[in-house]
Amino acid sequence: MKDLKNKVAVVTGAGSGIGRALAKALAACGCRLALSDVNEEGLAETAAAIEGSEVKTYRLDVGDRDAIYAHAAEVAKDFGQVNIIINNAGVALSASVREMTDVDFEWIMNIDFWGVAHGTRAFLPYLIASGDGHVVNISSVFGLIGVPTQSAYNAAKFAVRGFTESLRQEMKLEKQPVAVSCVHPGGIRTNIVNSARTSKAEHATELRKGFDKLAMTTPEKAAETIVKGMLKNESRILVGPDAWGIDAINRLLGSAYQPLVQRFSRKTLYI
Repeated sequence: MKDLKNKVAVVTGAGSGIGRALAKALAACGCRLALSDVNEEGLAETAAAIEGSEVKTYRLDVGDRDAIYAHAAEVAKDFGQVNIIINNAGVALSASVREMTDVDFEWIMNIDFWGVAHGTRAFLPYLIASGDGHVVNISSVFGLIGVPTQSAYNAAKFAVRGFTESLRQEMKLEKQPVAVSCVHPGGIRTNIVNSARTSKAEHATELRKGFDKLAMTTPEKAAETIVKGMLKNESRILVGPDAWGIDAINRLLGSAYQPLVQRFSRKTLYI
């Protein structure tokens, strides 16, 4: 994909954060936009902030498989084609393996993994038919390393990474006209932690304060990095200096990174 002008881009979770910033960045590149979120008020604010591009908004719960497939068909009908799907919608959960409930575990997996997997599979036929498609799936730096109290989030984001890397190879082997990128953001200044579920309500405030100190990158900078990575057809897009650092440590140390994370977590995460 040499440029984005007149390409039809679908962005889930577009009501705030990285999704909103991506919508603006893609609009600036000339994309036609199909934006979705469960938060209709936030979605309307995103659409209102975009000028000069065709924009349609859709209420979508990515945890609902049937709704995702219906959404893909509706977008294809509304726009006539689909070139890009960015599976961005996500949630967070902070809880140890012993303490988290089955309900919370299923909740985060339904959104953070199955939402991405179903979103990819629902839109893939339309991307192939366009002759110039791109799948962009948002994982995390927690898709690169494991972190205490983040086992469910780790499980979802590692799964996104494996699913996406496999898909990229399949598209190349099958000679399909679809590029595939997996995005690993570090700490981004969004509201994801503010809406996160925790196993201990009394720790929510401390968790948010800790995240605010660690979040190094603005949503706008994240969107800029993702769009540049798309245009370069990068298989792995690292967002933020912390993401680059974590990736380097993981490559250098292998599983030996874990004692470092344990030491860090005693002070910041394991509360």
